[in-house]
Amino acid sequence: MELQPDASYTVSVNRKKKFTSRADLEKFTHEELINRILQIQAHNNQLINLLKKEQFQAAAEAASSSKVDGKPKDQRKFHFKTSYKRHILLKFYYLGWDYQGFTTQEHTSNTIEHHLFKSLVKVCLIENRESSNYHRCGRTDKGVSAFSQVISLDIRSKFPPEIQMTEESLANEINYCEALNRVLPSNIKCIAWAPSQNASFSARFDCKLRSYRYFFPRGGMDIDAIKEGCKHLEGIHDFRNLCKMDVANGVVNFMREIKSAKIHLASQSLIDPSYDMLYLELVGSAYLWHQVRCIMAILMLVGQKLEDPNVIVELLDVERTPCTPQYSLASDVALNLYQVEYKEASDYEQDEEFELVNWIYEELNLRRVINTLQGQWTISSVQSTMMHEMLKDIQNIYEGKVKAPKLSNQINILLEGVRSKQYQPLMTRTRCESLENRIAHFAKKRRIEISKNDEEQ
Repeated sequence: MELQPDASYTVSVNRKKKFTSRADLEKFTHEELINRILQIQAHNNQLINLLKKEQFQAAAEAASSSKVDGKPKDQRKFHFKTSYKRHILLKFYYLGWDYQGFTTQEHTSNTIEHHLFKSLVKVCLIENRESSNYHRCGRTDKGVSAFSQVISLDIRSKFPPEIQMTEESLANEINYCEALNRVLPSNIKCIAWAPSQNASFSARFDCKLRSYRYFFPRGGMDIDAIKEGCKHLEGIHDFRNLCKMDVANGVVNFMREIKSAKIHLASQSLIDPSYDMLYLELVGSAYLWHQVRCIMAILMLVGQKLEDPNVIVELLDVERTPCTPQYSLASDVALNLYQVEYKEASDYEQDEEFELVNWIYEELNLRRVINTLQGQWTISSVQSTMMHEMLKDIQNIYEGKVKAPKLSNQINILLEGVRSKQYQPLMTRTRCESLENRIAHFAKKRRIEISKNDEEQ
């Protein structure tokens, strides 16, 4: 089927089979078979090393947890069949810089989700992931943090279902956050929990709004130009040129709504404005892969006066710009899934199935979380202040030696990729493949199947 830019298509994803049949292998060329064998060998070595590491860690943990005051501890298996369950939401924050993303992955255990389920099982709040009716609000990528990641699941309760929503049972329920925070890593903490009467209430599908914040220094950037660029982002647009197109997973619709795109001042330097910290806040219901990092990458080019704010308009006009010009992503370190919102009280009269999410915050747990985060802030701030003082002195030396203006290149580290000596305007760069070509490419590889929508046929 020849794809037309203005046509509408339905795409289904052909998931990779776990096993390759003899018939499939017979279709491979000699070179493809060699490559396949090398991939399998590399994959096996990865799994062997990961297995050894996890076995070593498990043995060490088992040895430490099997003793109390140096004496063997009585190991008793918890019987979930005799316990009650309730459906709840849990709200977490995490600093994702040292993790390989939120979602569990086959090749590594260094993910947020791995630690969450490890902790949930360890403190006997769930038996396993498969039986927990689990949903996550969002899946953040490698290096990305969150202040309000929310998950929904069925969890152990002290009380039978018929009295779980009473004030007395809510006040005397298991302290879920405290139990988890005792065993979670110091940079992953549970903040609150919320009860739900609806077992199908989903942290993902019932989420109304998601807000991301991207933190960055002022540097030498023109913030007014960035604010002007932000105005063009608001509304419903086709963001295919401001994301990484994930066609292989069946994503071919890139229409999304940005309800708000604003720049805010986070902290102000009393000595040098170029060290002010700001953040971009995007508010929307759903996002595309790397959408926020792509948007921020372009806004930083605008702030450095390398691009005009209207370049956003050109990129959002997919008829005028059907193929994305090549550019680097903004760094993952500065991105934070900051707020998520569910249905508000004002929706109650309009929606009979409305359920208000009432977060339960426990004072002692919040105090402990604040203490932990304050300690981490102290270390980071001491390091930051030390480097700032060193920068002030070395800049004074530099300016005295070469009589040059003050350098304000703080922003450069947040733009990935190699910087060329001479800047090439965005719209004159080499273009990536069009959406239609990518769909055709993955259809040819039998990764997806495409069919023209009925009204177009």
